[in-house]
Amino acid sequence: MSVNERTNQAAVAVQDVRKTYQVGEPVHALDGVSLKLKRGSYTAVMGPSGSGKSTLMNLIGCLDTPTEGRVIVNGKDVTQLSSRERTRLRGSEIGFVFQTFNLMPRLTAQENIVQPMVAQKVSRSERNERAKQLLERVGLGDRAGHRPNELSGGQRQRVSIARALANDPALILTDEPTGNLDSKTGANIMELFSELHEGGNTILMVTHDRDIAEHADKIIHLLDGVIEREETVDSPVRPTVGGGE
Repeated sequence: MSVNERTNQAAVAVQDVRKTYQVGEPVHALDGVSLKLKRGSYTAVMGPSGSGKSTLMNLIGCLDTPTEGRVIVNGKDVTQLSSRERTRLRGSEIGFVFQTFNLMPRLTAQENIVQPMVAQKVSRSERNERAKQLLERVGLGDRAGHRPNELSGGQRQRVSIARALANDPALILTDEPTGNLDSKTGANIMELFSELHEGGNTILMVTHDRDIAEHADKIIHLLDGVIEREETVDSPVRPTVGGGE
């Protein structure tokens, strides 16, 4: 593949994807969804409970596979990969940021960030140095030795963002990233996502909050497992990065 082909390649391509669960009667969580995320794009997915938002994110994040259709992440067809290959792809090229932070409570902030690099067999000295750099990047250079219960909600979310960046992923997936935070702290976290986007990261964000979704360049509206409409945000919110909780 040429340099130009790699540059023009979509970060994610979802092609006529269906996901059906058997819960007594078949439940069609997704029913023929197709979309593309360009490299460096910032996209939000909105929809009511049961619309298929989480299912879509799980498929793109290699946490699940479709019943039908194709999911292509960074040029790799996830549907053609083994479970081990999907795990490797997820660990090396996808970063996750969750509403509930999902930090290991007995580990320090630095140790939490180091964990994804252990699986990728990064040397101890390199992973510790990178973890320190990432903590500095998210404004927590002085919190490396603190455990999650010694950090505020906003600080824990910043650690989870640093952890998501540990292996320099092509794609960041975030599910309700401000859902457990007060409005001021949530605004600070969105500032950080703005910085990541401006730095070239591809971001896909699931949210129920219209104000949060308007930080993205495009909003995909899901309803009953199908894309109801796609909306270009005319003036995305671009907060001034700086300061924070």
